[in-house]
Amino acid sequence: MRILGVDPGLRRTGFGVIDIVGAKLQYVSSGTIVVPSDASLPDRLRVILDNLREVAKETQPDVAALEIVFVNTNPQSTLLLGQARGAALCALADSNLVVHEYTALQIKKSVVGHGKAAKQQVQDMVQRLLTLNALPGSDPADALACAICHAHMAPLSAALNGQGWATAASRSSKASVRGGRLRRSLTSREQK
Repeated sequence: MRILGVDPGLRRTGFGVIDIVGAKLQYVSSGTIVVPSDASLPDRLRVILDNLREVAKETQPDVAALEIVFVNTNPQSTLLLGQARGAALCALADSNLVVHEYTALQIKKSVVGHGKAAKQQVQDMVQRLLTLNALPGSDPADALACAICHAHMAPLSAALNGQGWATAASRSSKASVRGGRLRRSLTSREQK
């Protein structure tokens, strides 16, 4: 499976592509779409849209993973970031890709092991997990981390959607994903 990860931003949008080969993750490509800050908002969004379409066309991913925008204290910044994310989402949908979305907390927890990891820690772990010769830049590292998160979460999602033990577990108890971990409530019979 080939995964395209995207870290959207109105000034810089990171992208990263990885392959899952057996149980290993392999680096394919990554980079940053730098958007001219002096361009109008529609032109900036078009740069993101056109460039992500081109990345998808060149790399031919099977699925895409996109970071969910968090709401911060500045509503104007959140709105602008949401528009950049919308342009990225449209580019991925226009490329006929199924898009999976993850929060920054889920991505950091999946890659580093805790949701409050610093950017440097994410970069270090991405370098190690993909056996890269050099530390990736901040934006490509975030996008690669998003793709890695999906690589880790996809088997779990498949199991919860009716394959493996989750089907049997859902008949006798409740199974859910919370904080990137599978949680299962025991039935009264299993508790005894």
